[in-house]
Amino acid sequence: MISEIFYQVRNTCSKSVKISSRMLLFYLFFCFLCTGYCRAQDCWSRDYDHGGTVCVCNSDHCDTIPRPEKVEQPQLLIYTSNKAGSRFEQTTGQFEQSDAPDNQIRIDPEQKFQTILGWSGAFTDATGINIESLDEQLQETLLRSYFAEDGIEYSMCRVPIGGTDFSTHGYSYDDGDVDKDLVNFTLADEDHQYKIPLIKKALDLTENNLRLFASAWTAPTWMKTNGEYAGYGFLLEEMYQTWADYFVKFLDSYQSEGIEFWGITTGNEPGLAMVPLNKISNVGWNSTQMGKWILNNLGPSIRNSNHSDINIMILDDQRMHLPSFVDQALEDNTTREYIDGIAVHWYTDILFPAKLLTETHDHFPEKFILSTEACNGIDLMVGPVVLGSWDRGEWYTIDIMEDLLNWVGGWIDWNMVLDPSGGPTYIDNFVDSPIIVNASANEFYKQPMFYHLGHFSKFAPSGSVRIDATSEVANISFVAFQRPDDGIAVVLMNRNEEAIPITIVDDSRGAAQVELSERSITTVLYW
Repeated sequence: MISEIFYQVRNTCSKSVKISSRMLLFYLFFCFLCTGYCRAQDCWSRDYDHGGTVCVCNSDHCDTIPRPEKVEQPQLLIYTSNKAGSRFEQTTGQFEQSDAPDNQIRIDPEQKFQTILGWSGAFTDATGINIESLDEQLQETLLRSYFAEDGIEYSMCRVPIGGTDFSTHGYSYDDGDVDKDLVNFTLADEDHQYKIPLIKKALDLTENNLRLFASAWTAPTWMKTNGEYAGYGFLLEEMYQTWADYFVKFLDSYQSEGIEFWGITTGNEPGLAMVPLNKISNVGWNSTQMGKWILNNLGPSIRNSNHSDINIMILDDQRMHLPSFVDQALEDNTTREYIDGIAVHWYTDILFPAKLLTETHDHFPEKFILSTEACNGIDLMVGPVVLGSWDRGEWYTIDIMEDLLNWVGGWIDWNMVLDPSGGPTYIDNFVDSPIIVNASANEFYKQPMFYHLGHFSKFAPSGSVRIDATSEVANISFVAFQRPDDGIAVVLMNRNEEAIPITIVDDSRGAAQVELSERSITTVLYW
């Protein structure tokens, strides 16, 4: 009975579910005993001795983070997560009209940069398989953790067009014999079982404030030069229009299921075709071929379809291809007009400087830049899944901040959910994820990566604008935003093994002293 009341209370607090008078009495009694439940639930921490902790979620408990409530000047809110185990720990501070001490970080809301498009991960087959391995109540808890007001409020998701390396087998939507008219095109069982139902639940949790964009890994093998999903294979030129039609058919099929897309990319990682021994499904393109296909096929097909307003993103590949690939592909002005944005991945970021992003922005100032894939776990010396790794959370934040400071308008993780091995993946390409599901125990673990992402997605929602923030403080990383509600969010990371006192200075408000705990990420929020 108690567990039933607990679940009803939780839903009532977060979803305003109607309950009976009898249940309401139990609800009031329960809230009396558990004061603060509707405000937040603490992390149940577990240490796997990997340099940090995870938060455990099961049928009885899962930590939450309510949407911030506006505070009046001169107050501010401070949210901290750290290696020691704090997760969105909330404290308060205030601005004072006095001379600011050292370690200043100056905020200038008048100097604005790019608009934030969104944050999140991908609805891969592996994500759906792992979510559905939990009981129904815990499935909802997991989705709430990502999408609800008491979660980290993801606002943009990537949807694969067909199979990926994180499927249980390779597939497209028109396998078999040559079918140039796509008569046999049909969504896969995986769409109906793992993607569409979860996407609809996420849309409900966000009240339809969830932007979706789609990316294709591979064409049917009969469209490709090598006749295989992966390897050194390019699109046959006689299939250029068929491949564009394939994209439109996908959008039509999801539209018939009640799902609309905000964007689509030209295809996942075309450069994979040139990687020796690559096993990930792909369609290879060089920049000249890509430009020709956009100009003559994809652009006209999309703009003359029922999805004419969709955002088309080029590249969807590593930073190392910038800006040359986009320069060459969009050399023709008509081709350039078909493209709305540039999609980049993080896997070679350690080798290629972020200034390539700014160079690309300078070449194409009318285009947005979006980071569309990232994950930890490809380090063979450490292993794919490292439960509790604080380092991996910091690596996410380093890349996010670096991207943001070079005109990137959002950051999309890869698999939202994986199992303890880092799968399933039919090509054994195991990696890490912000949430790991342990189906045998009917529980899941929120990794430090989850909270690092949440410090951005929760407090700098879609529509926020990056603003100027400057400092001479050493070894502190930071970025600032003006939110749609006119609040200011400053995200700061302290990678030092000691606490660092800093002072937030905003000339319109004064100076506020904040202590950044050791190995922490902190969001300061004020209006």
